[in-house]
Amino acid sequence: MNPILDIDRRPEAMADVPGVCELPVTRAVVQYRDVHEVDMEGGQIQDIGLAHVLEGRYASAAEAVDLGSAELKLLDLSSELVVLDWVYEPTLEHVGRLVAEAARGQTGSRDELARFGFRDICHDLDLHDGTSVRIVAGPGRIVRAHLDYDGNALLFRTAGERADPALEAALLEAFAHGDVRRLLPSPTGMAGHQVRFALPLSLDEARATLAGIRSGLAHLVARFEPERYRSLAPVLAIFSSRETLA
Repeated sequence: MNPILDIDRRPEAMADVPGVCELPVTRAVVQYRDVHEVDMEGGQIQDIGLAHVLEGRYASAAEAVDLGSAELKLLDLSSELVVLDWVYEPTLEHVGRLVAEAARGQTGSRDELARFGFRDICHDLDLHDGTSVRIVAGPGRIVRAHLDYDGNALLFRTAGERADPALEAALLEAFAHGDVRRLLPSPTGMAGHQVRFALPLSLDEARATLAGIRSGLAHLVARFEPERYRSLAPVLAIFSSRETLA
């Protein structure tokens, strides 16, 4: 028997499927647009369109704090919900306390809330925020590079207390558009360099900065570890570069 499908009628099995999303979104990190703002459509220049939901029993009435401006937002996410990830309960409680204290007019809490933003949430979401890139620059010469989120810079540390002229020359060549500076030895006796980048003011500029960081690191690997680079190059050629530092 061949049943005839009636494609013009809505299947009865979907009769209970709602037309809008009403999932609880408390603790979520969400993406939002101007049309999602209930109180003030359009927001302000400091808003970045990413928010941490403080109270969101219903997606249509989610109370959130923008991760750029730290301003409270009432969002209606029922028609379009984009959840990037979820923060931990201690983070939710901490931000909630700051919001409550700021509402009571405590200046210090307001300032601390203003400093809370995208970087702090990333430390919760990215379990590998301490990951560094390790480059063997020669016999007994290990260079470790990691991203300084606050300073928008790459830090290169070596085991010796003295500056490494060969490394400095390589950095100047690899990051021609960056500001290369020497760092004072750390308390553990490690010297190093800092490569500072201009603060990106748009998504395109942020992508360009990431591309410059990736190409610069690849240049260093190619210079100091050519065999390693030859094994990496085919992988990049096949899968291309991702828009992350991974």
